[in-house]
Formats: sequence, C-alpha cells, structure tokens
Amino acid sequence: MVKKIAFIPARYAATRFPGKLMQKIGEKTIINMVYENAKEMNLFDDVIVVTDSDIIAEEISHIGGRCIKSKKEHQSGSDRIAEACVDMDVDVIINIQGDEPFIKKQPLEDLVNCFNDKSVSVASLMQKFPENESYENSNLVKVVCNKLNDALYFSRSVIPYKRNKEIEEILYRHIGVYAYRKDMLLQFTKWPMGRLEKLEMLEQLRYLENGVSIRMVETDEASVGIDTPEDLKKAIAFYNNK
Repeated sequence: MVKKIAFIPARYAATRFPGKLMQKIGEKTIINMVYENAKEMNLFDDVIVVTDSDIIAEEISHIGGRCIKSKKEHQSGSDRIAEACVDMDVDVIINIQGDEPFIKKQPLEDLVNCFNDKSVSVASLMQKFPENESYENSNLVKVVCNKLNDALYFSRSVIPYKRNKEIEEILYRHIGVYAYRKDMLLQFTKWPMGRLEKLEMLEQLRYLENGVSIRMVETDEASVGIDTPEDLKKAIAFYNNK
C-alpha cells in the first residue's frame, strides 16, 4: 500500500510578505487553517508542518498538530521537506503550500491518483486563469502543457503569446501544490539551481531543466494563494463570501 504524507513548508520571513502565515482570516491564522484543512481531508497517512520558525512551531503545537523544525537554512519548501522526510517511511509526498488556505480535497486526491501511473514522478495543479486577474501579474505563474498534460514550461511572463488573435486559447495558472515520489524529491535537492530557475525564481523549472516531466492536473476549485498584503485582502473577502 502506498504511504502518503502531506508536508506543509512554512517559512516565517517570506520575502514579499514577512509573517504572512501568522496573519488571521476570521478567527484562525493562515497556517492553522492550512493544517486543519489538510487533516480534515482524511486523505493522508500523516500531515506535518516543516518550519524554520519558533513562532509557527508554537502555533501548530498549540492546536495539537505535528511540526518539525528545520535544522538548517533552505532555498525552497522542497528542500525543507527533503530534510524532514529523508529517514521517513513514505512513498508519495504532497507539498501543500502554507499560504493556500482554501485548497480542497478533490484536487489533492486527483494529484495523488496520478501516481497510479508508474511513469509519473512529479505532479502539480493548474486551473483556468481567473477572469478577474491580470494575465500580466508576475506573481501569478502561468503554465503551458503538451497533449499528455505534462508541463512544457512555467513562467511569470505571459505564455503563450497570442500572435494569432483569431485562436481562442485557454490559459492556465499554476497552483503551487506538488506531489512527488520520495526518491525524486531527494534527487531534486542534489541538483544545483538551473539557469531558468534562477531567471524566473521558480523551483519547478529545475525538474524540467533536468529532463523530468511534471504531470499537471486541472482543477476548477477556487484557490487563493497569499503572496502579498493585497492577496490577504482578497482571501479575507473570499472567506467572508463563503
């Protein structure tokens, strides 16, 4: 039986919005919402927050959750998870972003089911680009795929560029939730940052630069990632409307 563990990497000093995971939506902090949401899905064998912060560790401990403190500094959430899972008995790892408080069960279940295909070693989520968002917004990552729904490229820029205005193209936004086989994640952390990854500051490009496919799963579930104070306002409005 495949053992599945959800990890929530939670860095306190986020570059664009320091301390964002301890901001509140309603009565709960964002990291509290993400953790409890993942637990309530009953989809994983365990749910673990991995953090560099005593503040976040105390918050998770306060609600009776499981948290692992990172032993060293890390470039990315994937690196943080790799350190935590290296000696664990786990087959498939789900990386749930600590700033995605409204992620639903169905897309994560679809993501896990990708690994029934033995050729899949990494998978992630995408959705049709929201009509109320600017396609020029560099904080919203775009993705284009081949016919198998494997990612061809991710970018903060506009992709694809519509030179032919007569074609009605469906545009996709990447949702930063990943799943990977443990051995592939550990391999990922041994590769140096690639040229494209450094340019775009998107860690998923490291897989593509090393010839590893990422299977994309489309979801129509609404998702609100929180990268900036403006995103937090949208998340609060989304929560209140619900």
